Amino acid sequence: MSAAVLPSAVAPAPRAWRTDLPVLLVAVVWGSSYLAAHGITTARTVIAVLVLRFAIVLPVLVAAGWRRLRALTTAQWRGAGLLGLVLSGIFLLETYGLVHTSATNAGLIISLTMVFTPLAEALVTRTRPAAGFLTAAGLSLAGVVLLTQGGGFTAPCGGDLLMLLAALARTVHVLAMARVTSVRDADSLSLTTVQLGSAVLVFAVLAAAPGTGPAPWTVAAGFGAAEWAGLLFLAVFCTLFAFFVQMWSVRRTSPSRVSLLLGTEPLWAAVVGISLGGERLGPLGVAGALLVLAGTAWGRYAADRKPRQKAAPVPVTTA
Repeated sequence: MSAAVLPSAVAPAPRAWRTDLPVLLVAVVWGSSYLAAHGITTARTVIAVLVLRFAIVLPVLVAAGWRRLRALTTAQWRGAGLLGLVLSGIFLLETYGLVHTSATNAGLIISLTMVFTPLAEALVTRTRPAAGFLTAAGLSLAGVVLLTQGGGFTAPCGGDLLMLLAALARTVHVLAMARVTSVRDADSLSLTTVQLGSAVLVFAVLAAAPGTGPAPWTVAAGFGAAEWAGLLFLAVFCTLFAFFVQMWSVRRTSPSRVSLLLGTEPLWAAVVGISLGGERLGPLGVAGALLVLAGTAWGRYAADRKPRQKAAPVPVTTA
């Protein structure tokens, strides 16, 4: 439910494409994050790596947006902090899930977000999901299944459940960004900073607890050049850039549209795996990639045709 009605039902307006492109770039970097995270994270270092990942960008954000941070109201701080708690849960679930299951299972399960979001949005707004949008999401999901068949499925495990919970948490985060009233007219950079700060606080508390693995500085001291490059990629692109764009875009379009574009993440994970990881994409994988692209394009078209819903508008801001 976009806050503005697109002028054409045939193709997205240029403004829509400008909104969609950054979200698609987020899907690309998130698809790349699987390879980066696998290279620097183990089951014992999950929390330490998360502390480092978030703490790297937080001082830069605070310094760059100090004036706007001071302008936030108490309600806006509280709303952004709540979103940050959800964000910390997403990262904990995803990272622990990733190190306890196969990349194939993880990529498939997390992509369920693109199905959960339109269903949850329809439930919250008490509206029936557009049939075309749901069909497009199902087509994309079928493509993900084929795309991930190249590596083969492993038996379900605890990591799979964590990834399923992460997909649900992603849905909650996308919907909350559009519906938390206190943050609707606030500066996007400031809200991103507060979210990341809230998440860092959660991870720091967990890192200080006994039995949660080595301290962040101990893990950092053991990193080489490759590990630091991977960590910086996760921090700057997969964290800072990704969630700033998500916050910015969800206020200019619908949560379902954002989720569908982010649902191309497994496709880009396959591209990175082939180009950098030496993996091969068989006939089923090629068919799956085409289905993901076709489903996403169809879903964007269906989202553009959907009338504006007054029950839950997504405001367009200049932030």
